[in-house]
Amino acid sequence: MSNPTRLLVVDDEPDLRTLYELTLLREGYEIDSAGSVAEALTLLQAAQYSAVITDMRLPDGSGLDVLRWMEQAARPEKAIVITAFGSAENAVEALKAGAFDYLTKPVDLRQFRLVVGSALGRQPAARLPEPAPVTEVAGPAAATALRLVGESRAMRAVRVLIEKVARSMAPVLVQGESGTGKELVARAIHDHGARPDGRFVAVNCGAIPENLLEAEFFGYRKGAFTGANEDREGFFQAADGGTLFLDEIGDLPLAMQSKLLRVIQERSVRPVGATAETAINVRILSATHKDLAAEVAAGRFRQDLFYRLNVIQIRVPPLRERLEDLGLISTRVLARIAQDAGVSPAPRLTAAALQTLSRYAFPGNVRELENLLHRALALAGGELIDADDLGLPDTLLDEGRSESQFAALETPVAAAPLAEAVSLPEELPSDLARYLDEVERAILLRALELHRFNRTAAAASLGLSLRQIRYRMARLAISAGDS
Repeated sequence: MSNPTRLLVVDDEPDLRTLYELTLLREGYEIDSAGSVAEALTLLQAAQYSAVITDMRLPDGSGLDVLRWMEQAARPEKAIVITAFGSAENAVEALKAGAFDYLTKPVDLRQFRLVVGSALGRQPAARLPEPAPVTEVAGPAAATALRLVGESRAMRAVRVLIEKVARSMAPVLVQGESGTGKELVARAIHDHGARPDGRFVAVNCGAIPENLLEAEFFGYRKGAFTGANEDREGFFQAADGGTLFLDEIGDLPLAMQSKLLRVIQERSVRPVGATAETAINVRILSATHKDLAAEVAAGRFRQDLFYRLNVIQIRVPPLRERLEDLGLISTRVLARIAQDAGVSPAPRLTAAALQTLSRYAFPGNVRELENLLHRALALAGGELIDADDLGLPDTLLDEGRSESQFAALETPVAAAPLAEAVSLPEELPSDLARYLDEVERAILLRALELHRFNRTAAAASLGLSLRQIRYRMARLAISAGDS
């Protein structure tokens, strides 16, 4: 190594400090060491390092004191904190204070080397295994990327947060409604992070049957159960050296939440049917449309797992809160659709069409806007898309209100006319989410009964795909024999 990388190791236990030094020296790094906060700050003031590895408990303070000094001094070094086993609060506090990552004692030296290498932008020598068949591994899609387009204050804030959190290994919880682009936020964090060349594995937690969760997440060995005819890697092994994105994390059952928490803490997985655990080096990003704090209060989500996942939260705003971005997003969407269809030049929205769009609530957010414009392009058949081509009935629009007035509202009032078109209960429900779940469950059961529990036919009758009805049946605990 022509220009050795210099690291600073801070630990007050001489034996452990020597162990860390020898391990890193064998990797080709140059090492300075300190036994206290004061010694560490003296060395930091005199030199610059590629990374700082510090124990949490030191005789004259803590590793957090070192982190805070580095933050105030705007130091560029990545920091790795070593905490006592089971000290979840310390690990979370360190990540919030700017640590790149943390390790727990007793330190696994293989994991130690991997984390240090990751902090320095090095990838493991061995390449990543092939993913499990149902794992979704993909690069940034043009259609999805449109959801982060915009210059509104809300979207600028999201992009600033992405840039900040991408530099560490801190777990991030992305909160937002369906169709806002939560997965794109996770992809952006991965792409701007320390391991952009690693694999990005996206998993929809609500789309996997409960009895398959453990095998899909952790993999299995041949003969572990009926049908296990070969060894199979799980989501965690597929994402080793990269990022695992757990979408709709709030849909995981409590039993699986417990197993997931253990993997996050131990940084190792044991495939179903295996006797030994395998170390993994994965960054965890998660997303949900639910209020997980409320789910914790209701006993449906583990508080300790929520604490682990919610180190940093990014809220993706719904489209109705950033209507000033409508014009730019629509232009990008139409350009992509026209290119895919071989249409040139791309159609443009008239002023009347844009004004009509700005009066719509977009419950499906940017995903719904994309579908709406796709249909409008097909109906327009020319270079201009007018309001009539959008196919939005007046009952869905906020009539009589100007664009500026509508933009000033935090929540559109387009839902009011809809309430008059449906049969409402005499008394308003005290738990709206549960009430709507019961209504959806009744509708799904009715459709299934009408089609003799043929899920494909029932889904088609409701305008759903087979995958969508399976997801809803799993979420609402509907089995084929329900009545």
